Amino acid sequence: MGVFNKTKLIFSSAMLCAGLAMAQPGVPPPPGMTTDPNAVGGTATIVTEGWKPSLRRDGAIDRVEHNNYVTPWQPIREADVLWKKRVWRELDTRQKQNFPFRYPGDDESGGGMYIEILMDALKKGSITAFSDDRFTTPLTVDDVMALVVGKPDTVYVDKPDGTTEMRIINKSFNPEAITKFRLKEDWIFDKNLGRMVVRIIGLAPYIDRYNEDGSYRLSLPMFWLYYPDVRPTNARFEVYNPENDVYRITWDDFFEKRVFSSYIIKSTINNPLQDDIKNYKQGIDRLNESEALREKIFNKEHDLWVY
Repeated sequence: MGVFNKTKLIFSSAMLCAGLAMAQPGVPPPPGMTTDPNAVGGTATIVTEGWKPSLRRDGAIDRVEHNNYVTPWQPIREADVLWKKRVWRELDTRQKQNFPFRYPGDDESGGGMYIEILMDALKKGSITAFSDDRFTTPLTVDDVMALVVGKPDTVYVDKPDGTTEMRIINKSFNPEAITKFRLKEDWIFDKNLGRMVVRIIGLAPYIDRYNEDGSYRLSLPMFWLYYPDVRPTNARFEVYNPENDVYRITWDDFFEKRVFSSYIIKSTINNPLQDDIKNYKQGIDRLNESEALREKIFNKEHDLWVY
C-alpha cells in the first residue's frame, strides 16, 4: 500500500472515530466546541400554569420522548476572519412567516407561546436578563416582572355604608402584547470555511404599550438575553409546523436555519454614529434602506469570492 493510501486510510479512520465519539452520549466534544453541561436540550416541560397534560394517549401514534440537543457552533478564529459587521434586526410576530411565535402551545412546546418559554426559563434561573444589548447590567426576576407587568394599580371602591375602601389590583402578564423581537447579529466571512457566517448574539422581546383610550402608543424592549445562553432552552421546545404535525423542529433549529422573516433596523456598515435607520430615513425609505444593507452583505460575500 502506497504512502498516500496509508495516509488516506488513517485520516478516514480518525474522522470516523471522531464522528462516533460525538454521537455517543457522555463523550466530551472535541476541542473548540462547548463543554458546558447546560448546553444540551432535553425534553419539553410545562411553561404555563394553565396547561395540563392529557391523562390519556392523545393521538393514534405511539410516540417516544423527544430528546433534542443544541447543534454546536463551528469555532471561528480571528485569523480566519476577512470581514465582519454587526446588524440589528426586527422580527414582527404578526407576519405570516412568524406565526409560530404566536402559537398558543402544545405538549412539545411547553403549552405556551415562545415568550412564555423565555419567561419560564427566567423564573427558573436557566437564563439571565440584561438591561442593554451589551449585557452589562443583569436583572433579577423581580426587576423583569416589574418591567413586563408594571406596578400594581390602586383604586378606591365605594362601600354600601358610604365609606371608601382602597384596593390593590395586581396586573398580569399578557403574552399577546409581545408582537416584536429584536436580534443582534454578527456577519462574518470566514476564509477557513469560504463563506459568510451569521451568529446571533442577543435577543430582546418588545412589548406594546397602549394609551388609556386603547390606542397604540409605542413598543419598548422588555430585556435583552445573551443568545448562546438561550440556546439550551430553545433546543428543548419544538416549533409548530403549519404543514405537517409530524415534522417538528426545535426553536434552536428555527433560529439557526433562519426560518423567520425579519428586516434590518440598524447596522455598523458606514454608520459611525450608530444611528437607527428610522433616525435618518422615513416611510418606505426605511424599508428600502434595510434592503440596501442586506444587499451590501450579500455582495460582500460575492466580492470576496471573485476578488
